[in-house]
Amino acid sequence: MSRSAHPAGPRHADVLTEGHYSAPPADLNVLDPKVWSHTVSRTEDGVVTVGGVEVTALAEEFGTPAYFLDESDFRERARAWRTAFGHDADVFYAGKAFLSRAVVRWLHEEGLNLDVCSGGELATALSAGMPADRIAFHGNNKSVNEIRTAIEAGVGRIVLDSFQEIVRVAHIAQSLGKRQRVQIRVTVGVEAHTHEFIATAHEDQKFGIALADGQAAEAVRRTLALDALELVGIHSHIGSQIFDMAGFEVAARRVVALLAAVRDEHGVELPEIDLGGGLGIAYTSDDDPREPHEIAKALSEIVTRECEAAKLRTPRISVEPGRAIVGPTAFTLYEVGTIKALDGLRTYVSVDGGMSDNIRTALYDAEYSVALVSRTSDAEPMLARVVGKHCESGDIVVKDAFLPADLAPGDLIAVPATGAYCRSMASNYNHALRPPVVAVKDGAARVIVRRETEEDLLRLDVG
Repeated sequence: MSRSAHPAGPRHADVLTEGHYSAPPADLNVLDPKVWSHTVSRTEDGVVTVGGVEVTALAEEFGTPAYFLDESDFRERARAWRTAFGHDADVFYAGKAFLSRAVVRWLHEEGLNLDVCSGGELATALSAGMPADRIAFHGNNKSVNEIRTAIEAGVGRIVLDSFQEIVRVAHIAQSLGKRQRVQIRVTVGVEAHTHEFIATAHEDQKFGIALADGQAAEAVRRTLALDALELVGIHSHIGSQIFDMAGFEVAARRVVALLAAVRDEHGVELPEIDLGGGLGIAYTSDDDPREPHEIAKALSEIVTRECEAAKLRTPRISVEPGRAIVGPTAFTLYEVGTIKALDGLRTYVSVDGGMSDNIRTALYDAEYSVALVSRTSDAEPMLARVVGKHCESGDIVVKDAFLPADLAPGDLIAVPATGAYCRSMASNYNHALRPPVVAVKDGAARVIVRRETEEDLLRLDVG
């Protein structure tokens, strides 16, 4: 690979005076296990491996950019969530984070259920053999066709998100001669401490039915009055990328208060409570996520305590981790194309992907880590901004990170923790071809979602 010289960017002594960058790590060659999947390591020659396969070999076989998913790590994390919550609770993997037929099969084999929120996700789940009764169907505006397909398939629950949907689901279920199990999604007025656009439980948002003004209680009345619906519980989701359990405590208290009100008014104790997902992962070394067993213990204690205070039987708890399972299991591999040093500011490192394969930095101001993975380097750290190849000034993959000052075109760099929402939200901006997803395990790699081709693009363009 080329090691051609280029003007050096600012070193850490310069950038620390700006007051908003942390110091570079002591050794840029060390990979923080918090942000990389469990089988990632370096060889003696300095090349990073995943699942026993070197990234240089992966790049040669599958090209770049590409997402490489550590299958063993995915299964291990899924198993940890299943074990942590035991048989008295349900773990629904949130398919919106990343879904493919291979992932569905892994989930089925590891004993997890699946949460979908579109007809496409439902079709993927069913085509890969996930039992319909282990699927929950979410969404704030499910179409008539989506609802009909879900009921005909026999999905285990549909999460009702509006008064109109109560009537719509009941009408379709009745026309099919079925009684559909449902939950009601409520907004509990708890705003998770996260980015505004991914905090989903305060009242000013599109999801759910509000508790505060009595709408949720009215939704319960209407649902219980319909023979075609079996109300089994209440659903709540307070946000995304959450590390603090305090929000869940407040949410659980308010949901349990609704359960008590339902008992008092209708003489019914609903058997389920779904606290959603949103648990955070480590995108950088500064993040400190909780382990599944800690989360399970905390949520169980919160719900049990609140139910005892309300003199309710403790309902069956459900959770919906998506990012927390798949996020850390994958990284995106890029090839460096150009390097531009701005004196006294930073060095811009352009790669062969960008916002078409990771929109989260532009959309959420998300932070990521990055590392040189095709070799090691003893060069001084330089402050870098990793950007893509798109005609957009906001095309940023990693806003600010330290990379070796001898970085050169042709080097491979990788951004970890891109398993969640990167491929799911990938686009064809500038007619870019969406990258493949390659599963790696025990020294072997296989494509589970193939790279798009120009023929794929032109096939959709009917002229």
